[in-house]
Amino acid sequence: MAITPGNSLNSVPASKPQTLATNYLDFNQDMGWAQQYLPDLMEKEAEVFGPRTISGFLSKIGAEEAMTSDQVIWSEQGRLHLSYKGKVVSATGGTASGGQIEIEKDIDGNDIGSNHGIRVNDTIIVANSQGVTKCLVEATDTTDKIDVLPYDFASLNTAGITSTDAENITILVYGSEFGKGGSYTTSAGQNGVDTDRRGANEPSFKTFSNKPIILKDYYEVSGSDTSRIGWVEITGEEGQSGYLWYLKAEADTRARFTDYLEMSMIESELNLADSQVDGSNLIDGSSAGAGNVGTEGLFSAIEKRGNVTSGVTGVNAATDLAEFDAILAEFDKQGAIEENMLFVNRATSLAFDDMLASMNSYGAGGTSYGVFENDEDMALNLGFSGFRRGSYDFYKPDFRYLNDKATRGGINDAAGANAIRGVIIPAGTSTVYDQQLGKNLKRPFLHVRYRASQTDDRRMKTWTTGSVGAATSALDAMQIHMLSERCLIVQGANNFMLMK
Repeated sequence: MAITPGNSLNSVPASKPQTLATNYLDFNQDMGWAQQYLPDLMEKEAEVFGPRTISGFLSKIGAEEAMTSDQVIWSEQGRLHLSYKGKVVSATGGTASGGQIEIEKDIDGNDIGSNHGIRVNDTIIVANSQGVTKCLVEATDTTDKIDVLPYDFASLNTAGITSTDAENITILVYGSEFGKGGSYTTSAGQNGVDTDRRGANEPSFKTFSNKPIILKDYYEVSGSDTSRIGWVEITGEEGQSGYLWYLKAEADTRARFTDYLEMSMIESELNLADSQVDGSNLIDGSSAGAGNVGTEGLFSAIEKRGNVTSGVTGVNAATDLAEFDAILAEFDKQGAIEENMLFVNRATSLAFDDMLASMNSYGAGGTSYGVFENDEDMALNLGFSGFRRGSYDFYKPDFRYLNDKATRGGINDAAGANAIRGVIIPAGTSTVYDQQLGKNLKRPFLHVRYRASQTDDRRMKTWTTGSVGAATSALDAMQIHMLSERCLIVQGANNFMLMK
């Protein structure tokens, strides 16, 4: 069965403030300004992608309406996260010979070219069937090419990603990394020309008619634009509403950055000895820690110190059960944590449901799959939110990050055998010895550490500069800055399981 996705989706914001056709509603296109009939304008922005944010994973571990016109015009939200399709221009070229990629389309297949939102110092995932690697964006030119530096390989070539076929590469921005005390960089090289301005990603405005380490970012809007009233009633993930478009853009930037805080903790990599990302890796025993060194994210920690399985793929229920029992046997060899969380993608979640349903003696007849004592007035439950096998309890919540096309879902589509299908994470706490306190303490297996002191809390800093409101500078604009400095602690990684 083939599924053809829709096109012309309002997918990703642009990093450059430009006058684009997608930014304006053109009543003149089909009917002309001279016609006397007013179209039925639907002011409310349609939330076509559902809840677009993916944050919340780490916190879990630790209408019908009448119309009166011949034409309806509506606007739709774009995707929050920056995800694109492209091709390798040079697997060893670019500013520092890490590789160069040409951005061709967004993740939904819309032509994007130089209007992409990738900027210098963004951290991205590059994937195709040849391999997957995480990179630092070294430079962007004025067209549609970006120079990248892999964290875990010397170049795209050594990572195995060499194909120059059109739209063969999938690119996902998952965060950013800046050196201590650094400003934004506008020219090639990690030590290029510093500036206070990076270029804010502006959500693209699209209408239809029936006829989203040290992470930092900022949003900027001119003082004049803060007073402009639009006809679209904006909506935001945090409940923002109104007719000031810059509120929409600022809310999206904030929501995207909040997601980056979590995505970076999941995806980040430490640079290896042959990486061209500057800075030294303290974990490898180097003597310096300045520059861009990366951080160890959840997936990286499990691959290095935990367990990886290729089991439970939905081949058939009996095979999946045997493979799952092998996972339990591996847990028996490790800490044997009794309660665990299953965060998996949709295909793997359904494979678990089918596997569990096969244990029901009436499953073949379809009379008591999931819900027992069914009748014609009862909704049939074809899924399981938790189960017990052996001495282990498993809870299976949805993991949107692995399903959403604009996040890991799109990367998994391109990664083939390298796709990450889910993670099994122990619930509860572990006992660790605190050398400063001189005693044992309870800590969650998975938790985030952030830098803080009496003078500065860098968990999630926000501040506003410019001439709007309380004026702080001569710049006739409002800049809303966001910054965080954090890392993920994965304790007892031998009790974790990565499903690939």
